[in-house]
Amino acid sequence: MTDLLTLDFYATPEHDCSYLPEQKATTLFADPNVIMTTALYSELSQLGFRRSGNQYYRPHCASCQACTPIRVPVADFRPSRSQKRVLRKNQHLQCQIIPADFHEDHYLLYEKYIIDRHSDGDMYPPSREQYRSFLVDGHQCTQFIELSEDGHLCGVAVCDQLEDGLSAIYTFFDPELTALSLGTFAVLWQIQEAQRRNQTYLYLGFYINNCRKMSYKNQYKPFEARINNHWLSEVQLQSLTKTTLPSDQ
Repeated sequence: MTDLLTLDFYATPEHDCSYLPEQKATTLFADPNVIMTTALYSELSQLGFRRSGNQYYRPHCASCQACTPIRVPVADFRPSRSQKRVLRKNQHLQCQIIPADFHEDHYLLYEKYIIDRHSDGDMYPPSREQYRSFLVDGHQCTQFIELSEDGHLCGVAVCDQLEDGLSAIYTFFDPELTALSLGTFAVLWQIQEAQRRNQTYLYLGFYINNCRKMSYKNQYKPFEARINNHWLSEVQLQSLTKTTLPSDQ
């Protein structure tokens, strides 16, 4: 069985950064040929790695440390007033966990979401093949959370069950329902689900202060951020003279 001591890693050549247009990036990937057990995946997540499809990666940039892994210790989480409003606003939704699989209604909602929200991103134009490789053909621990109202699919949150928590992979929803703040609701629901499962963390991926699409993740408090190979609490972060995670304005 492969463990971290024997796992090979591969770094890409320098390329244009997907999040910060003025930056160059290098990405570190775990060996794509390894049998990725949930235990090994969990260890990689603890080291700041992220999953996309069947790839496990983290930034490995020489001159930039903007991408910061972030997670929420769910037992300590306290929703803000605005987050409580989001929870109340979505009390009517039905949330159902199902195994990861291809469903045509899921894909059509994903397609609508990408075209409306991310036509300038790497996932545009969407296709069924791209959707499968990104979200369906992932890992045995992947689960889909359907958000629906009276049989109408409103959104889907994709998450992985790790040994020490959940990892929020991606959420897509009907862009016509912007007023419901379904992206925020999906994160809050996954925090509550991790609590129900007696898990320790919800992993949120990378926080990037200067990227609008990635800068919301420090709104779920308290959080921990991985800096210089250590997970640091907000209190510890505040004691640093320099940090990529400033306090909320």
